[in-house]
Order: sequence, then structure tokens, then C-alpha cells
Amino acid sequence: MLDRASSSRADGKTGDGGMIKLAILAVGGQGGGVLSDWIVDVAERNGYLAQSTSVAGVAQRTGATIYYIEMCPDLNPGAGRLPIFALSPSQGDVDILIAAELMEAGRAIMRGFVTPEKTTLIASSHRIAAVSEKIEPGDGRASSAKVRETAELASKRFISFDMEKVAVESGSMISASLLGALAGSGALPFARESYEQTIATSGRGVKQSLAAFAGGYEGARGVNKAAETAAPPPRKAELSAASPAGPDRLVDGWRHLTARVERLPEEVRDMALRGLRKVVDFQDEAYGREYLDRLERAVERDKAARGFALSVAAAKHLANAMCYDDMIRVADLKTRSTRGARVRREVGVKDDAVLQTTEYFHPRVEEFCGAMPAGIGRYIEERPKLAAFIDRRINRGRRIRTDSFTGFAMLWLVGGMRRWRRALLRHKVEQAHLDRWYDLALDTVADDYALAVEVLNTRRLIKGYSDTHVRAQSKFDRVLSALPMLKGRPDAADWLRRLREAALKDEKGDMLDGALKTVATLGE
Repeated sequence: MLDRASSSRADGKTGDGGMIKLAILAVGGQGGGVLSDWIVDVAERNGYLAQSTSVAGVAQRTGATIYYIEMCPDLNPGAGRLPIFALSPSQGDVDILIAAELMEAGRAIMRGFVTPEKTTLIASSHRIAAVSEKIEPGDGRASSAKVRETAELASKRFISFDMEKVAVESGSMISASLLGALAGSGALPFARESYEQTIATSGRGVKQSLAAFAGGYEGARGVNKAAETAAPPPRKAELSAASPAGPDRLVDGWRHLTARVERLPEEVRDMALRGLRKVVDFQDEAYGREYLDRLERAVERDKAARGFALSVAAAKHLANAMCYDDMIRVADLKTRSTRGARVRREVGVKDDAVLQTTEYFHPRVEEFCGAMPAGIGRYIEERPKLAAFIDRRINRGRRIRTDSFTGFAMLWLVGGMRRWRRALLRHKVEQAHLDRWYDLALDTVADDYALAVEVLNTRRLIKGYSDTHVRAQSKFDRVLSALPMLKGRPDAADWLRRLREAALKDEKGDMLDGALKTVATLGE
């Protein structure tokens, strides 16, 4: 038997008789098994003995699948002596680690697979939100910048760029661009041609895979670590430079609105323009004027010495409040041509292929009444027996094929109802709720500027559609119920912020209940 020699030299190349240990972390659909097979094939083409194993995970619930490869030169071909290969990676003993997503690299570091004196870490910089990140009511995303910083310190070499984008642009899977990055890193002592020969003999999607491989190879060769860790450039110039297109009347109206934005304080303009784009897209030009009218009320009360924090918060949260999710909005988004193009691109459907899309809906009587004229909607809601009768007939899951004429036309007609949205019950309810919240914030400015900003920021709690929206609004109301107990305290803004953060921490609201009990004891 061959001894298990030390794995690599300081330059990343293997020594004579050295064992190379490589681990791949990938979730379902990323082609980790294909990548593993390719690497084994490349090794064998170059006279190496290799073995691959895998430890399956369940997507991101219990972790990614770990594909583990060990290889070493066959120093005595035909002698019948085989090396002893391990079945799984060991902490502190991995030469090359490939992660198909940035946070997967972070998890590999936490598990001890990446070490500064040994490991070349290759990771795509794109993100796939884990289940733990998705279920948090607020922004549960882990810090990408922190992972990149840790990866730089934890590995001997860190190679990272958006390999998913490279693959998508080539019409291939990320496994091909990951293989290219591995080849470009020089961590394995094999020529580029060996990798390309392996892909060429795979038989399916060869042209696209080779294109993705080439993109990954060049990306790894020319990767700029400083550029990868730098913050993305501001988009202010991009937003300002965009030229509107359409009927003259609408273009002139948009220019008048943007001219009003230009008259706002410089600190507010960027957020105001983003908010204006959102509300005009949601409804129309007149709705954009309403948005700016409301925003200007905050600007009038604001102070340059405070950096216009009140106005910036108002610009952001007013837009979100005015662009609530209703049946009309959902139907509109699902029938836009841009969405169809995005779905085809993500699924990888060719232009000459037919894509069948099924949308799932589960309407309740509340959504039905909200889409009715205000008088009719209130009439139904005020009569529980009538509401229950309607609910029994509509409150069930529906699957609508938007690739069919009937299904698409149905949603397109619902989306077209936005011209009458102002007369519908849901709009009346949302506007009344918005006005109460906004008036409360502006009335607080004179007494406590910081508290007024936090009242505006509390709008972060409201999001979603149907049951999700109901739960979010309940938390919002509970947080603001503490305001009378906090007014007049020097730390009122800080306490309201703590309540909001507690509400965002867990879906059930147990942390919020505890924080509210604490606030109730402050005046005792």
C-alpha cells in the first residue's frame, strides 16, 4: 500500500507521492455530483489515482451535500498497489475547498475544513438565502462582507467571484464555471486542456459548459480580491441618468415629478427618486404626486443639522406603505413580460421552447372584499353570515396556468383593475392606516425628533400578503401601543427601536411580548 503522505507544498502543488484532498459543498441543482465526476476524470487523465465519495444533505435544512475527492499520482502503474483513500474530509486537512455559494464557504470555515496554512478556498460570491434567513420576519440575511473577510483570513488563498452569473450567461450550470475556477486557480497540477477534454467527452451541453468553464477560468486567473470585498458603487448616477420613454404626456409628467425631487435637499433626493419610481410603477403619475406631497410635509419639519434623517426615513417608508400587496398588484406582477423573460432565463428554457407556468392562489374573503368597491366591500364585511358564505366558496387553493390564454387573461384583467384601485375597499383601508401612522410621526417631531424617526421606521414591520400581512400589522400596532408610555423619556427612541427589533426577531412575537412587559414597568 502507498503511505498517506503530506498533502501539498507551500505553492499549492503536490509533491511526489503527495495526496491531494478536495471537498465540494453544493446544494441540490448545482451539479455537485457532475463536478465531482469531472474532477476525478481529469485526475485519471493525468495518471492519478482518485476516489470520490459524498455525504448527502437535504438542501440547506441539514446542510449541503459534501463531495469529497482524494487523489495521488500512480507511481507504480500496473504494480497492483493502491493508496488508502479516506471516505470523508477531516478538519484541518483539506487542500482545496469549493463552495457553490458564499455562505456555504462560511459554513465550511465554521466546520474547520478551511485552514490558513493549507486550504485554497474557491467560492462563488452569489447568495442563496438559507431557510434560517428566510423565516426571520425582518432582514435575516447574514453579512456577506463578514464572510468574505473571514474567508480571506481563514484560507491560504481565497478565490471568489460570481460564478453563478458566469454560468447563467453561458447557458450552463454553475458546476462548469466552478471547474473553470479550479483550473484557473492552479491548485491542481493539470493543464487546462485536460479539463476541457473531460467536458468535451461528457456529451451533453458541451458548448455551453465549455463557455462557462472559460469564464470561470479567466475569472480565477484575474480575480481581484480588493474589488470583490469592496462595497458596490452607489446607484445614484444610474438612477438620475435613466431616460424615460413613452407617450409625450406621460414623459412630461414624469419630468415634472423628477424636477420636484431635484428641489429636495441633496441628502433626500436619492431615496426620494427610488420611492417615486416605485409608487408610479405601482399606480400612476398622480400617485407619484401624492407621494411627493406627503414627503414634502416631512421635509418642511426636518433639520439639516440632523442630516435630514426624518425625510430619508419618510421617503423610504412612505413608498413601501403606498405600494401595498393586493390582488391587483400580485396579478400585475405575474403577467408582466419582464417576469416571463426572467423565469425563462432562470429555468434555462430556450427561445423556441414552450414554458408552462402554473401560479398558485389561495384567496380569502378579506381579499375578495378588498377588491370590491368600498361600499360593497364594507357591506359584506359587516355581515358575518354573508362573509362566511362567500369565504366557504372562495377560500381554497387555485392553480392557474398563465401559459394558457384563459389563465393569463384572467390575471391580466385583475391586474388591469388598478385604474379603479382608489375606489376599492383595500385602498381606503390602507390609506387611512398610512395617514394615522404618518400623522403620528410628524406630530412627534417637535417634541422628540429621534422618536419621530423611529415611528417612521416602525413601518418596516408591515410586509407581505394575506395572513402574513395580518400578522405583520398586528406586530406594528403592538409596538406603537407602547408610544404613550415612552413619550417624554430621554431614551424613548431607543426603546421603540428595541421593540421593533424584538418584533422582527421571531415570527410568534414572544420576544416582543417580553419587551412590552419591560416597557410597562418603566414608569413604576
